[in-house]
Amino acid sequence: MLTELIKSDRVKALLPAIKSFMAEEVFPHDLAWSKLPFGELLPTLEALRQKVKANGWWLPCFDPHYGGMGLSLMEHAFVSEAIGGSPFGYYLFNCQAPDIGNMELLHLAGTDAQKEKYLQPLAAGQFRSCFAMTEPEYAGSNPVRLGTTAQRDGDEYVINGHKWFTTGFDGSELTIVMAVTDPAAASYQRASMIIVPTATPGLQLIRNLSIMGHAGSGWPSHSEIRFDNVRVPAENLLGAEGAGFMLAQVRLGPGRIHHCMRWMGICERAFDLMCRYAATREIEDGVFLGEKQMVQQMIAESRAEIDAAKLMVLSTALLIEKAGQRAAAEKISAIKFFTAKVLGDVLDRAIQVHGGLGITDDTILALYYREERAARIYDGTDETHKASLARKILKKFSISNIQ
Repeated sequence: MLTELIKSDRVKALLPAIKSFMAEEVFPHDLAWSKLPFGELLPTLEALRQKVKANGWWLPCFDPHYGGMGLSLMEHAFVSEAIGGSPFGYYLFNCQAPDIGNMELLHLAGTDAQKEKYLQPLAAGQFRSCFAMTEPEYAGSNPVRLGTTAQRDGDEYVINGHKWFTTGFDGSELTIVMAVTDPAAASYQRASMIIVPTATPGLQLIRNLSIMGHAGSGWPSHSEIRFDNVRVPAENLLGAEGAGFMLAQVRLGPGRIHHCMRWMGICERAFDLMCRYAATREIEDGVFLGEKQMVQQMIAESRAEIDAAKLMVLSTALLIEKAGQRAAAEKISAIKFFTAKVLGDVLDRAIQVHGGLGITDDTILALYYREERAARIYDGTDETHKASLARKILKKFSISNIQ
C-alpha cells in the first residue's frame, strides 16, 4: 500500500514493536479498564507507562530535550494510528489531549520559569493538565464570543467566568484558561491564555458532565467549572496579552492531525472486529454472516473509506511539514469533517454487523460509538469546517480572481 512507501525508516523500525505492545498488553484489557474509575487504573497504567519509557517511545511527537522522541508530524501520524485503537493508547505514550496541546503551547510561548515549573513535569508525566475555553452560555463555533474575563489588578489577574467541556479537569494540577483581557480590542485580540493551578481558591469543579449516560472520572472526563475571583500572578500569562486566539490556532492545527490519525486507529480496530465477527458468526448450518452481500458491502465500503481518509490525513501532515499550517488550512478543514464521518460510519457498520452484541458493553464498539460521536463537534464542528472550506474554494472563482 502507498502508506508503506511513505513511512520513514525510523517509523518502519518502530511500528512492529509498538503494535505488538498494544496487541499483547493493551487491547486485551482496555475494555475492562474502561469500566473502572480512573483512579483505580492508575497503578496499572503507570506500570505500562514505565514500559513505554523504557522502550524509548515516550512523547512520540515532542522535543527530545524534554524526553520526547522528536518524531515529525508525518511520523507521529503513523504512531497515532498504531496506538489510537485503544482509549488508553495516547495516555500510555503521554501524547494525550489536552496535555500534549498544553505542552506544545508552553514549549512555544512559555517563559523559562513556566517551562521549568509546568512543562518539565508535564512532559515527565508527573501530573496532568487541562484547557478551559468552551463556555455553556456562548456558541463554541464562534470562539471570539467569550464571557470569562481576566482583569489586571496590580501584579495579578482576577479571573471570573464559567467553562465546560474542560477535559481532564478532574484530578489535574493546572488549567490553561482562555479569558478576555481587553474587551475593547479587535475581536481576535481580546483574549489571552493564562495558567491557573487548579488548587487556586475560587476555582470550583461544578460537575463532571454526563456524556450519553457516562460521566467518567479523572483524565477521561469533561468538567463544568467556575472561576470566582480567581487570583493568579501576572507572570502566569502565557505568551503576549491578546494573543490567545493566535495561540489557540497554533495548538489546534497539528492537534487535528493527531485526532484524525487516532480515529484511523479506532476505525482499523472496529474494522478488524467487524470482519472477524462476520467471518465466524454462523447464522445457519454452515452459513456465515460474511457470506451475505449486504455485510460484504459494509466491509468493502469501510475498507475503501478508511484508506481514502488515511491518505488525506497523511498528505495534509506532509503539507504542514513542507509549507506550514497556513498553507494546509483547506486540507485541515477537509480531513476534520471527512475523517470524522468515516469514523462514525465505520463504527455504525461494525455495530450493525454485530447485531445486539454491538450495542452492549461486551465489545469496545459501544464505548467508541458513545465517546467519538463528539468527533463531529469538538475542534470545530463539521458545519464550521465545511463552510470555511467552501468559502476558500469559492474565493478562487470570484470575478476579481478570474479576471
